[in-house]
Amino acid sequence: MIISQTPFRVSLFGGGSDLPVHYREHGGAVFSMTIDHSVYVTVSRKFDDSIRVSYSKTEEVETVDEIQHPLVKEALKLLQISGGIEITSVADIPAQGTGLGSSSSFTVGLLNALYTYQGRYAPADLLGSKACEIEIDRCGAAIGKQDQYAAAHGGINFIRFHSDDTVVTEKVLCRPETTTKLFERLLFFYTGMTRPASSVLRELSGNLVRTEKSAAMNRLVAIAESTCGDFRNNRIDGFGLALDEAWSLKREMASGITSLVIDELYEAAKSAGAQGGKLLGAGGGGFFLFFAEPENHDAIRAMLSELREMRFQLDPQGSRIIFVH
Repeated sequence: MIISQTPFRVSLFGGGSDLPVHYREHGGAVFSMTIDHSVYVTVSRKFDDSIRVSYSKTEEVETVDEIQHPLVKEALKLLQISGGIEITSVADIPAQGTGLGSSSSFTVGLLNALYTYQGRYAPADLLGSKACEIEIDRCGAAIGKQDQYAAAHGGINFIRFHSDDTVVTEKVLCRPETTTKLFERLLFFYTGMTRPASSVLRELSGNLVRTEKSAAMNRLVAIAESTCGDFRNNRIDGFGLALDEAWSLKREMASGITSLVIDELYEAAKSAGAQGGKLLGAGGGGFFLFFAEPENHDAIRAMLSELREMRFQLDPQGSRIIFVH
């Protein structure tokens, strides 16, 4: 039996620039981090040659082609595993529509466990690349590449997407107290609204061929670069205002990114002292992130009392194998 643990990610700045329609023309960059909430994937040998896959439902089939879960099916095909295997998964938070990159974390964790099952070591870049191949190329998901590399590498990263489809992940180093100071100012609230990211990203991809949308995305990349530079220099004073500007730009990129309810929640948080914030992921629902001085947190919580607050901390590690028997 093998168990992998793979963190979820919080995309801070630059999301959307990892879509091929943008980075192949302009390049892209994302400033992101992984958090202490994870997906766990268990892989074990089965007594017979059949396949059992257990997630929100359970599948028992004889061949890989019969598997309904597309990510599991394509991962087994990629690694040429034909049967005699059992795969299960559980997650710390809801698995879909939360804006935390859960499907990519699952794919990375599944690949990590399957490579280990075969007695092979898979470095983080390989896990990120192969997860992209499964989700984007094989399953046709209209998503970008940031989630896969963030989950594979873990920690705080600046991820660059080049026009030739290569991806470079740079660790963002700073003093430990800078990270502590940042998390002391971050608030996370679950909206209770979920949506498939692919539908929003498909519209966003279509819009990015327009000059004004492309220019806005270039500005979002510039904000990611400048904010990451400040963070490396142990400065976070401009973090909230940068989030506010980035959200103002992002919400105009596609119709599904925001809604009247989401806009009202955002303005309520700002009226209570939040300097800025954003919906995590593609938009439309999931988790809200806000940046505010600690003395304003209780007022923000009172203003958003209908939402469920979650406490997140940094997970410095990417996907890892936590058990082998």
